Amino acid sequence: MDFSSLAVLSGLPQQDPHNAVGVPIYATAAYGFADLEDGAHKFATNQGYTYTRLQNPTVAALEARLTALEGALGAVCLASGQAASFAGLLALVRAGDEVVASPGLFGGTVGLLNQVFGLMGVRVHFVAPEVAAVQAALNEKTRAVFVEVLGNPSLELPDLQGLAELCEAHRVALVVDNTFGAVGALARPLEHGAHVVVHSLTKWASGHGSILGGAVLSRETALWQHYPQFTSPDAQGKIPWEQFGARCFLERVRQLGLSLGGMVLSPFNAYLLFQGLETVALRIERASQTALTLARWLESQPQVAWVRYPGLPTDPAHPRATQYLRGGFGSILTFGIRGGLEGASRFLANLKIIQAPNVGDARTLAVHPWTTTHSRIPEAARRAAGVGPETIRLSVGLESPQDIQQMLLEALASVEQVGHEG
Repeated sequence: MDFSSLAVLSGLPQQDPHNAVGVPIYATAAYGFADLEDGAHKFATNQGYTYTRLQNPTVAALEARLTALEGALGAVCLASGQAASFAGLLALVRAGDEVVASPGLFGGTVGLLNQVFGLMGVRVHFVAPEVAAVQAALNEKTRAVFVEVLGNPSLELPDLQGLAELCEAHRVALVVDNTFGAVGALARPLEHGAHVVVHSLTKWASGHGSILGGAVLSRETALWQHYPQFTSPDAQGKIPWEQFGARCFLERVRQLGLSLGGMVLSPFNAYLLFQGLETVALRIERASQTALTLARWLESQPQVAWVRYPGLPTDPAHPRATQYLRGGFGSILTFGIRGGLEGASRFLANLKIIQAPNVGDARTLAVHPWTTTHSRIPEAARRAAGVGPETIRLSVGLESPQDIQQMLLEALASVEQVGHEG
């Protein structure tokens, strides 16, 4: 079935006492048992509903829809994208293990790897998301390679297939943050061999910038047989791989992230996300067309030093974008203002576009990563992530392309006073 059809048909309830066409909101904390045996069975097998911290029918419907859209084995939804990255990695590593990660990750992810997993005794190597660089960093302690489908905000695009083959050969999980892949509408890394994808559903899945949500998904794989946490007896004396098969990874994410970590997605937010997914393909197609138009126009503006957008034939990411992206080249573009920090300050002071640290919104949003999203990481790490004092990240929304262009033009006019150096 086509993606657009799955977006509106998957996850709908098959059995509802009122024959509801949409998904109901199950606003309850707990679920009753028929008898002792029923409760014991549900707790022993994790099948059925016991407590909303573990599972909820509204959230389950969202998980089913995400599974269909990403072509995954299954999904676990959590309270935020950061929670998804945390729980997804936590299921793979233990003290003494190592992770290889791209330096161009979202600033919050870099902080998570350094400040949280670092404290847990997990060592992180930041290397370019290229096969040769990653291969040089791999060793017997490596348990995960973590990259983004599109660097934020560098917009670099890794060789997903090459990295997947490398990770498969070394029995290491390839984890891809597919947030910029718009829940499969733009990219589906699992199809190219990634073992796990994580999402901030706050972005394109929602589309309105009003709620938080995250998800972890995985594909069918025998890789987990090489991880001791899946092949050794758990606290109940059961071996996860033998009990759950390839779903053992997702079950561990659910246990650590939800049952023990409590990073639970509200059923109200799940309901809104379920609806938001129905239009994600239309939104990303429209926003991608506008972003390409704006990127071409920005290249011609004298106040703009450089432009990064995968849809431009001259962009370094363009060859891989044509291979891995579908339905357009995305709604994110970055550009550099001449005059460095002063030029960026003048530009933003005169910009009528909303300035906010979010992406994937129906509204166009601008942000200055150097002083906001990446401001808490060292300067060298910021530059390695493709962030400079002159960098502006634009998340293109659904407004008229002409109106967005006019607002950019008015703000660029103020940069004339800075000069063209920088």
